[in-house]
Amino acid sequence: MSDLSKITTRAWLVVALLWPVACLNYLDRLMITTMRDSIKAEIAMTDAQFGLLTSVFLWVYALLSPSAGYLADRFSRGKVIVGSLFVWSAVTWLTAHAQDFNQLLLARALMGVSEACYIPAALALITDYHRGPSRSLATGLHMSGLYAGAALGGLGGVLAEHFRWQSAFNLFGIIGIVYSVVLILTLKEAPVAAVEARPAGGKPEEKPSLSAALGYLFRQPSFWALVSYFGLLSIANWAIYGWLPTYMGQQFKLGQGAAGMSATAYIQAASLAGVLIGGVWADRWCRGNLRARVFVPAIGFCAAAPALYLSASTSALAVAVAGLLVFGLARGFGDANNMPVLCQIAPARYRATGYGVMNLVACVLGGAMTYVAGALKDANVGLEKVFQCCAGGLVLAVLALLLVKPRKELENA
Repeated sequence: MSDLSKITTRAWLVVALLWPVACLNYLDRLMITTMRDSIKAEIAMTDAQFGLLTSVFLWVYALLSPSAGYLADRFSRGKVIVGSLFVWSAVTWLTAHAQDFNQLLLARALMGVSEACYIPAALALITDYHRGPSRSLATGLHMSGLYAGAALGGLGGVLAEHFRWQSAFNLFGIIGIVYSVVLILTLKEAPVAAVEARPAGGKPEEKPSLSAALGYLFRQPSFWALVSYFGLLSIANWAIYGWLPTYMGQQFKLGQGAAGMSATAYIQAASLAGVLIGGVWADRWCRGNLRARVFVPAIGFCAAAPALYLSASTSALAVAVAGLLVFGLARGFGDANNMPVLCQIAPARYRATGYGVMNLVACVLGGAMTYVAGALKDANVGLEKVFQCCAGGLVLAVLALLLVKPRKELENA
């Protein structure tokens, strides 16, 4: 077997190994939103406080993301991933043992610490292995793990109805600890990363400091545009993640389990199709048009904006689901191409840091929106108004994305 074949096989193996980690990450993020009634029955809190459980996770996750991304650029991406999974698993298990709101809030904050390290490191490792022709598809396949986790998050409501809300956190915490041992034995750094870091003279290139990495990124106008797009998109994503189960239950008179599944399964299924279609489409189109990785998600969100508005404006469940399917498809187009677009404007040594900055902005805005939506609900403002505003935000996100100018020399780097 040739060296190229070995690298290609290993490259797809890395995607397969990281897929379950992505699944576990998002399962825990969204599982709690489908257990609202069960959790509030045992732990007293307002709707604003319930929204704060997601918000505090996002804010901690956001604040640590640039530094966590830098750790992956500066040291070993694989070790950062394994460490993140192990801490995630321990905190997930501890969440089941929270006795009051403050303990539950602390557990969600600690979850933000663990998860901040994962996505930047994982996507950077995947793009180290996948260069050019397979980059969007590989990224998209990994992101499909997030959708699977989000869809399985709907099971939280089902388990909470039939058992106790703590049972799911106990189960998945143990699963995560076992899988972290699997990764210790199998996950390897990309050989191409080591080759890239060694210039013609043979001496390894010194890794940049965090300030140097941030300085480089923020001198790029395209990075500002990409961060703006990602932040606007996150406002809609996290409003939907945090409050769609509640909206579906109240608007369409669904039980906690049915509302949780309706709010997660349809979007995630469409997103899975979206990453496959959007990944293959962008990889092929990019052979003739460097801006294809920008255009594919832009096209998707142009369709998603009116679809999301329609979903929030109808009393017909079938119409609402149809709109959510379009939104999910577009989100898949975006997730398959967000990191590949970053790869077109930043060299490999800055990519995990760059994605960490994107997460910082996106999660601060998303966390704020999740809390504000809960506060508005306490003030008797309908959630449909929140989702309608989010639809308008998608239009602004597209405009920001179109300002990104890819650099040809980085496409295959």
